[in-house]
Amino acid sequence: MDDARRARLTEWLRAAAGDASLTITATSLLSGGAIQQNWALDVSGGRAWVLRTDNAATLAVSHGRAQEYALLRAAFAAGVTVPEPLFLCEDAAVLGAPFFVMRRVAGTAAGHRVVRSDTLGGGREACVRALGRELARIHSITPPRDDLAFLGAAPADPCAAFIADQRSALDRQRLPRPVLEWGLRHLERTAPAAVPPVLVHNDFRTGNIMLDENGVTAVLDWEFALWSDPHADLGWLCAKCWRFGSDAQEAGGIGSRAALYEGYGSVDDARVRWWEVAAHIRWASIAVDQAERHISGVERNLELALTGHMVPGLEWEILRMVEARDAA
Repeated sequence: MDDARRARLTEWLRAAAGDASLTITATSLLSGGAIQQNWALDVSGGRAWVLRTDNAATLAVSHGRAQEYALLRAAFAAGVTVPEPLFLCEDAAVLGAPFFVMRRVAGTAAGHRVVRSDTLGGGREACVRALGRELARIHSITPPRDDLAFLGAAPADPCAAFIADQRSALDRQRLPRPVLEWGLRHLERTAPAAVPPVLVHNDFRTGNIMLDENGVTAVLDWEFALWSDPHADLGWLCAKCWRFGSDAQEAGGIGSRAALYEGYGSVDDARVRWWEVAAHIRWASIAVDQAERHISGVERNLELALTGHMVPGLEWEILRMVEARDAA
């Protein structure tokens, strides 16, 4: 962070915190965050904070920082393990884009490290039970909520809403995606009955959950949250594409599905499996979108280009999962 931005930030934080003597003693850009930037701030008085703001390129479906701040506040109040949200700045003149500040927590979220550890989160089975409890707390938040009005009206049928949204996403693609269309048709034919929608994190997976040796220290990255079927979060976490190679551990590559369900409470396994197929279709669609950003020249980026190479593997998994469901 350059000196001019740091000086503007210091003045703003002094006013927000009510501390005229506040100083920033160190800043560092944290790793991760393809859509957002996360800056570690060391602040006078031994305070450790994180500032979260936009990267140059964002996704249209991603909430803005004011909306993510509101989601963090709602989750924090519901007892979800999230970093405490402290301050929100919507004045782009300070840093060039809106941002918010939250307390910094210790731990690791790196998926490739998490799935190879037998001790993070208090051990594999204890960890996924704790993840189930976190999801249950998130899903205790129900519409309507004035503070979350930006989420819009909750869908009467979350499964039908997902299918319509994904079909629209595929229709705007430059090239046809017959496997994804076929997978969507399968979901349409087998959709379960509607359930009352709740707040769904919508990206609850290994890589967005911070752990230390004792347990969960933070649920991160709320920019895709929406009202939907609670089983959508369970299906996303259990999807093979988020196991980081630890395929035998069905709950995020960390532990067993049974332990996750035990921590969560009442679970309809068949509905979770439906949402697992949905998860692969959604991630494949996102991967196609990201590759197109590179191919079109809008944003030349090797990581975006490589993301497109995941699509055939995701399509293969969709075919395998649908065949297994049809044979059952």
